[in-house]
Amino acid sequence: MLEADLGVGVRAGFTTRAGGVSRDAWTGPNLGLYVGDDADAVRRNRELLAAWAGAPVSFARQTHGTGVAVLPAGYRADAGAAAVPEADADCLVTAQRGWPVGVLVADCVPVLLADPSAGVVAAVHAGRRGLLAGVLASAVEALTLLGAQPGAVRAAIGPAAGGCCYEVPADLQEQACARRPELQATTTWGTPALDLRAGVVAELSDLGIADARLVGGCTIEDSSFYSYRRSPVTGRFAGVVTLVP
Repeated sequence: MLEADLGVGVRAGFTTRAGGVSRDAWTGPNLGLYVGDDADAVRRNRELLAAWAGAPVSFARQTHGTGVAVLPAGYRADAGAAAVPEADADCLVTAQRGWPVGVLVADCVPVLLADPSAGVVAAVHAGRRGLLAGVLASAVEALTLLGAQPGAVRAAIGPAAGGCCYEVPADLQEQACARRPELQATTTWGTPALDLRAGVVAELSDLGIADARLVGGCTIEDSSFYSYRRSPVTGRFAGVVTLVP
């Protein structure tokens, strides 16, 4: 686990491929239920994660959009339901202490947000489509409605596809950079690329969040993490944040 400091009373971090019970293409603590891995192994991996987080972690059905689910209102999750949640969302927000929320990724950017003073946290799935659609703005708006102040929010931006390796067609790069110029990058072999984490940092800054720190590196080149770009048959790692009871 790569832990991130988001302030007193907050526990946050990103899983790696160390430990876990999954095997073969999913070797490690794969947390994704619908990627071909044995479901019992995934549930065991989630139990191991719950031991670190202090309770079962809630995950949403991610859609690469801007949907936000605020927990626990309108949402139920016990040890079983936490593995198959009811919310279609790319951001989970909670002010409930002892209720961990998480995001599953394998190249997209996992973003963890917290305002320790206000007592509210969020886990955000910020892939290229969600980032450009405004998922971070939706997340910050939800945090603010629960009492957070953008200037007091701290962000941890986890491992993700890096500009060094995230190759894209030139026209896609042009379209993306027209919306967020900071995405502009070139692979180490000289082709058009996108730097998703640079885009996230810039977007957070525009939203009033200056305290944003990078945790880990490029998932495509670092085998410590699952990467769909490196191997389409693979697992999912997680970014998790919780308010400590």
